[in-house]
Amino acid sequence: MAGVRSARILQYGRRAAELVWTTSPALTIVVALVTIVSGVAPAVIAYVGALIVDGVVAAARAAASAGVAPRMHVMELVALEGLLVALSAIAQRGSGMCQSLLRDRLGHRVNVMILEKALTLELRHFENSELYDKLLRAQREATSRPLSFVTNVIGLLREGISLASYAALLIGFSPWAMAVLLLAGVPTFIAEARYSQAAFKLFRRRSPDLRMQSYLETVISRDDHVQEVKLFGLGPMLLDRYRANFRQYHDEQRQLTLRHQSASLALSLIGTAAYYGAYAWIAFSTIVGRTTLGQMTMYLSLFRSGQGAVGTALASVNRLYDDTLYLSTLYEFLETPSRSRAAGGLQCGPHPRDGIRFEQVSYHYPGIARPALSDVTLHVRPGESLALVGENGSGKTTLIKLLTRLYTPTAGRILLDGLDLEAWDEDALRRRVGVIFQDFTRYQFTVGENVGAGDVRYYEDESRWRAAADKGLATPFVVAMPGGFRTRLGKWFDEGRELSGGQWQKIALSRAFMRTDADIVVLDEPTAAMDAAAEAEIFEHFRALMKQRIAILISHRFSTVRMASQIVVLEKGRVIERGTHDELMRDAGAYSRLFLLQAKGYR
Repeated sequence: MAGVRSARILQYGRRAAELVWTTSPALTIVVALVTIVSGVAPAVIAYVGALIVDGVVAAARAAASAGVAPRMHVMELVALEGLLVALSAIAQRGSGMCQSLLRDRLGHRVNVMILEKALTLELRHFENSELYDKLLRAQREATSRPLSFVTNVIGLLREGISLASYAALLIGFSPWAMAVLLLAGVPTFIAEARYSQAAFKLFRRRSPDLRMQSYLETVISRDDHVQEVKLFGLGPMLLDRYRANFRQYHDEQRQLTLRHQSASLALSLIGTAAYYGAYAWIAFSTIVGRTTLGQMTMYLSLFRSGQGAVGTALASVNRLYDDTLYLSTLYEFLETPSRSRAAGGLQCGPHPRDGIRFEQVSYHYPGIARPALSDVTLHVRPGESLALVGENGSGKTTLIKLLTRLYTPTAGRILLDGLDLEAWDEDALRRRVGVIFQDFTRYQFTVGENVGAGDVRYYEDESRWRAAADKGLATPFVVAMPGGFRTRLGKWFDEGRELSGGQWQKIALSRAFMRTDADIVVLDEPTAAMDAAAEAEIFEHFRALMKQRIAILISHRFSTVRMASQIVVLEKGRVIERGTHDELMRDAGAYSRLFLLQAKGYR
């Protein structure tokens, strides 16, 4: 157990120390220096205190013959002790101040590290609950643990210095006094170590429940959920679930805390017995004349302080182990394998007019037996449009995510301009593609920033905003807003303005058109929230814009699908039909059946 603990402390300790040091070398040095001062000061103060007591006794005995000189010597010692106490207080305050400043900077840095790592992960990682548990654990604890680790190392150093200085003075009384001092703290140390392990195991085991706590808070309190919560009367039920979730976690935590505190209380009595045993020992030594009154005062102070130092030192060792347990959660997340951006670096393909090819492409979601796509082969050339048709779950959106390299095929390959997507430079590839997903993001930013998000190179370029909004047919309602493109959207911040579903879709469509060099435009249910007239206008406008480009459309509305030069019907991840609208209607297969079924609703 001790070997494992030492190895773990060394493993993560070096990394934590490097992290703290690189965050602020100056603050780290100051914290170390004031810690050393804090460690030496108590023993020096105790030694000066003993000199004061002995000086007072000597002065009282020699008052008749010694005159004023002895008393002046005592006053100088009192002044020295006062100066030392002030210096110790300044050191403690300075240490606290520096640690507070360092904690803020370190917490920010670790959060940035977590977010930077998140940016390197693929979409599949975020569709894995285990990753969310890792992320939650890292965010909840690990932002403060590196500083805590280094602070505990410094604290251990401080207490070690204090104990060394106490030992140098106590050995004058008896070498056994130091042995008693050290052994008295061991039982409490063992109890704390067992508690640390148990608490960490509970923390890891309950991570999904804590994540559910956070999710329930979001559902109950956020604007994008609150309308349904109120309309369906879900509030009391969700709040009851929130309370029950907390009670279950709290009950386990309470039982663990009670066991820990009960054991700690019982074992602390050993330390109390050791102190009063030493008290009697020192008092008896003073009575028989082997120890002066000043020395007795010093030894008692040293034993009391030493007992506290031993307890603090051993607690620091436990906290170090505790910190390394939680640091492991940070590094587990930071070391999550992610695909290297260096996998591909080419900017163009050998056959620019070849377009997009899917060659026997399959994709399995992790942990799901049935493939989302199976043996899909298709070809779309520049100037052509492709419509994907099929029931929900047939693999349409998965195919788009493979095209944009958010996923990597588990079999087969996808080529653009005759070059495998894996060989493309990721940024160059994504500049070629403009996408509006069905579940597009509604940023609580300004209109211009919402549009500009489509191309971060021109994120703040207002002329690009306006051109993209014209193409997305958003300009009429944007210019009618009080702040135009500077109007904040959403209700999370002051003066935010909410849009209708159709208006939000036009903003998202404009976002896709921000990429002026994109020759592949993908629309995933782009008009689901629009009325028929707006939808007709959008697609007529879209058809004019897409000449010489590749357009890929996903829609359940067959009035828009029929305009595509190629229609592919997917069922359970497989292509079951392909052709033009007229060809598929003549075949009288799945497409024809779905088209006629929808058309029947308009008769």
